[in-house]
Amino acid sequence: MREFGSRSKRVLMGESSWPLISIEDATEAIIDYRGKTPEKTQSGVPLITAKVVKNGRIEEPDEFIAEADYIPWMRRGMPKPGDVLITTEAPLGEVAQLDGRRVALAQRLIGLRGRAGFLDNGFLKYTLMSQFVQDQLHSRASGSTVSGIKQSELRKVELPIPDFETQCRISGLLSALDDKIELNRRMNETLEAMARALFRSWFVDFDPVRAKSEGRPTGLPADLEALFPNEFEDSPLGEIPRGWRAGSVSDVAGIGRQQVNPGDAPDEVFAHFSIPAFDAGRNPILEVGFAIKSNKLVVTLGSILVSKLNPHIPRVWLTDVDPAYRAVGSTEFFVLQAKAPHSSAFLYSLMSSPEFAVDLQTLVTGTSNSHQRVQPEAFMSYSLVVPSDETATAFESLVKPLLDQVLANRKEMAQLAKTRDELLPKLLSEEIEVAEAEVKES
Repeated sequence: MREFGSRSKRVLMGESSWPLISIEDATEAIIDYRGKTPEKTQSGVPLITAKVVKNGRIEEPDEFIAEADYIPWMRRGMPKPGDVLITTEAPLGEVAQLDGRRVALAQRLIGLRGRAGFLDNGFLKYTLMSQFVQDQLHSRASGSTVSGIKQSELRKVELPIPDFETQCRISGLLSALDDKIELNRRMNETLEAMARALFRSWFVDFDPVRAKSEGRPTGLPADLEALFPNEFEDSPLGEIPRGWRAGSVSDVAGIGRQQVNPGDAPDEVFAHFSIPAFDAGRNPILEVGFAIKSNKLVVTLGSILVSKLNPHIPRVWLTDVDPAYRAVGSTEFFVLQAKAPHSSAFLYSLMSSPEFAVDLQTLVTGTSNSHQRVQPEAFMSYSLVVPSDETATAFESLVKPLLDQVLANRKEMAQLAKTRDELLPKLLSEEIEVAEAEVKES
């Protein structure tokens, strides 16, 4: 084994004095799952695949393997809480850390475990996310079509490693920021679930109308209960509340078609609503005009964006437009504006409802999964029940505060992530001391 801390191995960033140690020498376990993954099931042991390892966290798995397949598949090594995962193919270098849940790991993932008392797993996670290490990963990758890194090359990647106490303090500081981000993310999930539940109750299941028609309590305050009829009537969409009507998306929303070429203002900073920005956290990317290479749609205050590309991946964006920047969006989005009395809250709740997501997939053209799109005409003519104006207004008053909080939380999450990402290279290069950063963040 090599001598750790060799003076010939120093971090080539700033004035850092930390030694560079290879992943092979710094870890006690490198777990690589190869071969044919067991047959996927609808339930069982959650399967962590490369596609759910994003932005430093593991998204909710939607694939499973049978309990009977778990032990045979994980024979190469059982994952432990705290193990660090890294993706080995495109997207190469995504990193996350396992919690205490029992999971199976799929191909294109490698599990890493720091040597006890030498490499803290939390510090390992953040070091792997650093630009210094990411550059090494990509320089050692191979493959003309799909870029990937072999385990033999991954083992050679070098990490800047200070003493164990310093590692733990850095990990603790950055983890505290991530914990705040996660708290806001979960709060947003709850708030959006509340909005969807109310939308479904009122406008899909017609719960208040059914209750009144059957002589049951609606559970609503008297002023809200009075807004709903007590009977149904026939329509082209089947039975709907009396006084409401069968309509289409065009009755509740207009579609924005105005385009702009940011390249005409090469030095201006635009807020760019793109597919990658949505996937990375639903915050637009600030980019100068010359870096945006094609025409974009104009995004205005209150716009709801719905991806027309590959609708089997739902992308519905509740936008927050900063008046300090011109906002532009990918032409792969529909840019929608609610028509009064319907609001952005109603429109967003409609577009993000599970029923709408399923139906949208039936409107696609194109046979390739990577090039399926929904055409504007089909989208705008999608059939729906249009409620009374008074009910739509009442829905807005209840749901808008929830979605306003979602946007506020999202802003805070972006700021926390920015702080974390700015701290990471400064801490790793010893540009700032850990104690100094702890004081600033306390």
